[in-house]
Amino acid sequence: MLKVQDYRPQPFIDFTQPENVAAYQAALQKVRAELVGKHYPLIINGERVDTEEKLTSVNPCNTCEVIGTTAKATIEDAQRALEGAWEAFETWKTWDMDARARILLKAAAILKRRRLEACALMTLEVGKSYAEADVEVAEAIDFLEYYARSAMKYADFGAAETTWFEGEENGMLYLPLGVGVSISPWNFPCAIFLGMLAAPLVVGNCVIAKPAEDSGMIAGFVVDILLEAGLPAGVLQFLPGIGSEVGEYLTTHPRTRFITFTGSRAVGLHINEVAAKTLKGQKWIKKVVLELGGKDALIVDETADLENAVTAATQSAFGFNGQKCSAMSRLIVVDEVYDAVVNAFVERARALKVGTGEENANVTAVVNEESFEKISQYLALGKNEGEVLLGGEAPGEWGGKKGYYVQPTIIGDVKPEARIAQEEIFGPVVAVLRARDWQDALAIANSTEYGLTGGVCSNDRERLEQARNEFEVGNLYFNRKITGAIVGVQPFGGYNMSGTDSKAGGPDYLANFLQLKAVTERW
Repeated sequence: MLKVQDYRPQPFIDFTQPENVAAYQAALQKVRAELVGKHYPLIINGERVDTEEKLTSVNPCNTCEVIGTTAKATIEDAQRALEGAWEAFETWKTWDMDARARILLKAAAILKRRRLEACALMTLEVGKSYAEADVEVAEAIDFLEYYARSAMKYADFGAAETTWFEGEENGMLYLPLGVGVSISPWNFPCAIFLGMLAAPLVVGNCVIAKPAEDSGMIAGFVVDILLEAGLPAGVLQFLPGIGSEVGEYLTTHPRTRFITFTGSRAVGLHINEVAAKTLKGQKWIKKVVLELGGKDALIVDETADLENAVTAATQSAFGFNGQKCSAMSRLIVVDEVYDAVVNAFVERARALKVGTGEENANVTAVVNEESFEKISQYLALGKNEGEVLLGGEAPGEWGGKKGYYVQPTIIGDVKPEARIAQEEIFGPVVAVLRARDWQDALAIANSTEYGLTGGVCSNDRERLEQARNEFEVGNLYFNRKITGAIVGVQPFGGYNMSGTDSKAGGPDYLANFLQLKAVTERW
């Protein structure tokens, strides 16, 4: 039997080694020759279905370049997918747990072999640097392997503990829920897309997957791998489309049993609201798993290793251009070391290379025009809410290429109540806040509606222990960056307005997609 103890996270590729850089560049050439310009149709009941309208994927670092297209699902397609998934569920739920897990493990093996292709495709489609793409594909492999092994503890009657009682056999069965819809984001279009599918699938559910409109190519690439690994027809329905159309139809449908969503707070709260309404013909309360936004803070106090703190802040703020729900968008520094930390942070960020993903720049273009316009508005606002210490502009082109480029931006002496200190920007923009002392810093950190990630750089043990209990986040990091959770090592998810704290990549995540039945037999 597979054991979760046998799981080990994938190591990351070291891109300081010239041979690894050369291999990545060769993968970029291969992807350009074989995948750029490709079209991915819908997959409904195992059949590839094309549509008259298409969704186009554009290189955000060079918006003149089309990377590929997907079909664009209609309401009618969504209805057929839902009906087909329920039909497939009748067989899929009867498979042995280890047989379903074996498909995930085979998919992991295939993805390992095609790791650099997946990385290169994300570099072109969403602008990821080499390392950012690689750690994401490693995470996707980890999700497959970890969930395959985690599923084993739910396989048998009696897996859930019950108390002995004279003259009876008592036990509990874990049963799959049925058919759900998965709506995934563009910022982790391989790892989150795949993790949100793998978990419900391995425990016997069927899933309709709607990827983000900006990242349908990598989603189609991943779905092909799952099918190659042996996933039966109808178990996974691939339905790229517009969220406000097919996403809305599926989340409100009475035959949708569960919903997994990763994305913005506004959309997540809407899904939660409509899912709570019981419609005619609905015989269950829908299960909703939400991973939403963050306004994540790193606190630096006067006892910290300041060099380490500046490194942590730079990595946390500008990795993938701040387009992570875990990214540091607030740097809170106690007054005693504020100037030293902020000056060093600005100089470190000033040295970051801006450019394309193919050039392996530190900061590339943001994903699309909507994000670009939103961030531009916050840049204008920030000039009135603090002092711009670095950047502050969104030029829209770089190095002669038209794209969604935003300068790495640091705005100092921002007040805790300022909009740029309270609202999620989702770009390479950091608000720096001055705290009187440690207690003030912790209060500022807890002053938002969100509760996703946070960090403390300090060498005061008493303060770290206080933060362990009082810093209101789902993932808390001490003396390191606040991004980069590893599957099985740092189960990920937040609370408050950051989501349902379901802890993806954690020991209990699969339970979100199971229901329990207690069975008693009197002897």
